[in-house]
Amino acid sequence: MIRADVFRDQPVLHGASIRLEPQEERHFDGIWRMLGDAESTRLTGTHQKFSEPQIRRWLATRHEHHDRADWAIVRRADDVVVGEVVLNDLDVNNASVNLRIGLAGPEVFGRGYGTEATRLVVDYAFDVAGLHRISLDVLDVNPRARRVYEKCGFTVEGVHREALRWDGRWHDAVFMALLSTDPRPSVSAPA
Repeated sequence: MIRADVFRDQPVLHGASIRLEPQEERHFDGIWRMLGDAESTRLTGTHQKFSEPQIRRWLATRHEHHDRADWAIVRRADDVVVGEVVLNDLDVNNASVNLRIGLAGPEVFGRGYGTEATRLVVDYAFDVAGLHRISLDVLDVNPRARRVYEKCGFTVEGVHREALRWDGRWHDAVFMALLSTDPRPSVSAPA
């Protein structure tokens, strides 16, 4: 069993090209850019529209939620927010969480940020927080993300057929997971 406040002391995680910072209001510009990017919302299946005050309130309250971890993905070279990575839906009895990641548009796709963020969060979840399982859904329209998850050790467990309707077409969601006992391949190349 995991504590319900396992993410109370959410740290900054440091990688070679990015750092993951607990989300705060100061990350607004990058998160807002991500939420407004048409390609990012398509790849994540985000139908919801957000208002600026809504996102500012959301960011201002992240530190109050100890059952989830919301990180801004910050590029080290210039301190620009290039996306977010989130551990949510904590199941304390089964020591499991859901992983969600979004990048701030095509200009940051394919540069390895998603791979590096996933690796950092997986290592933190298993090696520091003591979780046993991380699961996620990835849409069939996002093969790049699926390759990232596979490179980080995630295994396909099933398909939610026609789980998303986008622009009049149905799309499947591939269900993937990684256990703390699974091998974690070393990650070196961008995806």
